Amino acid sequence: MTTFKTTYNRRAFLSASAATGGGFMLGFSWLASCTAAEEQVAMLTMPEAWFDINAFLKIGDNGIVTIYSPNPEIGQNVKTSMPMIVAEELDVDWKNVIVEQAGLNTKKYTRQVAGGSQSIRAGWDSLRMAGATARRMLMEAAAKQWQVPVEELTTDAGFVKHAGKNQSIGYGELAAAAAGMSIPQEVALKEAKDYKIIGTNVKNVDGPKIVTGQPLFGLDTQQEGMQIAMIIHPPAFGMKVKSIDDTAARSMSGITNVFTFTSYPEGIEKTWSDANAFPELVAVLGNTTWEVMKAKKAVKVEWETISKAENTADHIAGFEKTLSEKMEVARRDGDPEKAFSAAAQVIEKTYSAPFLGQSTMEPMNFFADVKADSAELSGPIQTPENMRKTAALALGLPEDNVNVMMTRMGGGFGRRLYGHFGIEAAMISQKANVPVKLVYSREDDMTQGTYRPAYMVTYRAALDENKNLTAIHIKGTGIRESPVFENRFPAGAVDNYLVEKTQLDSNISTGAWRAPRSNFIAGAEQSFLDEVAEAMGKDPIDFRLELFDRAIKNPVGEKNDYEADRYAGVLKLIKEKAAWDKETPGVHRGVAAYYCHNSYVAQIVDLVMEAGQPVVKKVWGAVDCGIVINRDAACNIMEGGAVDGIGHALFSAITFKDGKPEQENFNNYRLIRHGEAPAEIETFFVENEVHPTGLGEPGLPPVVGALANAWYKATGERKYHQPFMAEQKVLG
Repeated sequence: MTTFKTTYNRRAFLSASAATGGGFMLGFSWLASCTAAEEQVAMLTMPEAWFDINAFLKIGDNGIVTIYSPNPEIGQNVKTSMPMIVAEELDVDWKNVIVEQAGLNTKKYTRQVAGGSQSIRAGWDSLRMAGATARRMLMEAAAKQWQVPVEELTTDAGFVKHAGKNQSIGYGELAAAAAGMSIPQEVALKEAKDYKIIGTNVKNVDGPKIVTGQPLFGLDTQQEGMQIAMIIHPPAFGMKVKSIDDTAARSMSGITNVFTFTSYPEGIEKTWSDANAFPELVAVLGNTTWEVMKAKKAVKVEWETISKAENTADHIAGFEKTLSEKMEVARRDGDPEKAFSAAAQVIEKTYSAPFLGQSTMEPMNFFADVKADSAELSGPIQTPENMRKTAALALGLPEDNVNVMMTRMGGGFGRRLYGHFGIEAAMISQKANVPVKLVYSREDDMTQGTYRPAYMVTYRAALDENKNLTAIHIKGTGIRESPVFENRFPAGAVDNYLVEKTQLDSNISTGAWRAPRSNFIAGAEQSFLDEVAEAMGKDPIDFRLELFDRAIKNPVGEKNDYEADRYAGVLKLIKEKAAWDKETPGVHRGVAAYYCHNSYVAQIVDLVMEAGQPVVKKVWGAVDCGIVINRDAACNIMEGGAVDGIGHALFSAITFKDGKPEQENFNNYRLIRHGEAPAEIETFFVENEVHPTGLGEPGLPPVVGALANAWYKATGERKYHQPFMAEQKVLG
């Protein structure tokens, strides 16, 4: 077993106290309490109070264990997976575990964020330590009761056992005594071979509530005296409110108030997650959503232009101009200019992608009840700590007086990293002096932002007279950020390598979209590598493996941020599992592999032609994300990523005319439909004992390249510009 000191980040990590009703609570810096769910375990009487503990697991006197999940749940299943880690080290039967969502507590929590696919990776050691420490204290309580050395004891499924005396005792019977034990100086953690819960298939703990329609999401929020609020924002970026006429709206049934407000008062310090192009808004309040939606249409607003209107054509022209110029050099290996001047063949291709909306199933919403000296906020937010900080500043309240509770989210994909909608709800509640639930319509959400940036990148490859690759040159640009990662593959695998990048400014608000930057650059890179492999007369997988072999044996440079052997490993696994070398008549295959968020994914797309159109039949996936916590959830994440990536690559785009988004709802913002999704998705995981890494995002980026490469095999047409279907013709 591995032993760990029971301290973390140079401060005491664990503390124990007696629970109400004779239970045992163990506080630790990743789990915290919330109201209990009595209906989950009818025989357990749960306390109704909130506990002011940074994070904890609680053991009842009947052996039931409550574990509180600290991080926001956006469908990535951390509300199940994080408690699984605690339960594994506690050595409790999963059927006796209750899971609850924790609220925000910045004094007792660490990284309460859903983003960057970091929840499991960042919490791995501390979550294990919490369960292991509780287990040790229970064993010490049993050892004292039986008067035996603790080293003679073992645990299994919620019981402490002594083989020599043939005795066993349940955790519930030991809970009160364990609460009085001193925190051990170090604890032993399980070896991977001994896991009983980690690595198994565990169903989503919220599944029964979701399918039976029980309240979990922000839109489910109801409170006595609560009013519904909606906003009116400018129709185009670069505009603001000049004046309003709310006479007609105020006379309508159920309408209680109409006013203008500023969500971010001048002078407050914003966090990175406060991206918002429209801080000056019109609020309409009423008794029901339908009444408020009707009243919105009756408000007459005069707008004024304060900055240049923008068009999609202007962005494209700006990208093309930028790519024709010299940019900031982000990385240079060898002498790429010399290699290109001596090349027998130069392959040059440019790829682009449009703005995208996250289009979450649940539109933005938030509840706020602001009083003179405090505020209660609740809703679907990926960055609750940042929201609380900004809300406190905007409301003029001490941060400790602002409480934020996280609800389950009907999708996030980066959209809910930016919490302006929560700040808006708070400011509306404060001005109206009533509790409100702010609700965005689909049109409100889709035309406000915050969008995935538009990107463009040019790849160049130099081949010598023997068709050997001698150099690669990458130039990338985008709105407010470049999509290029200069130290990722193929960096380290090519002697002469040059990366240049820059960005263009815009008044259009942009932000994270599932697998930021990687969601575009992976498809471009992997499409280009296939084209280079074809020019060299090599199999696409073999070509990539040759590059990785170089990076393993004799890497170029010292800043390569990937492990080439693990990268090659997923390609080898997918090649084997999908029988890449076996051709099937009528099936056209494309491959891609990419590393992001600390994980490695390779995917193969099987595509067929039906009625002259390419149709995806199957996606194969190979993943190295270290130890897989919940296999069922991991497969679900990979499936969702594949469908999401294929759908957006084929169909989706946000375009602008005079600063106004031309897509306002799903009638003109095209998403993938059920019949267009792959008929089958099969995922394989590399078996190792590497600490777990990200998975919510890495499953999307490579499938775009695999799709483009399969498309070429089927049609002879290379795809350089997303969405692919925008320029697709029916092929005979």
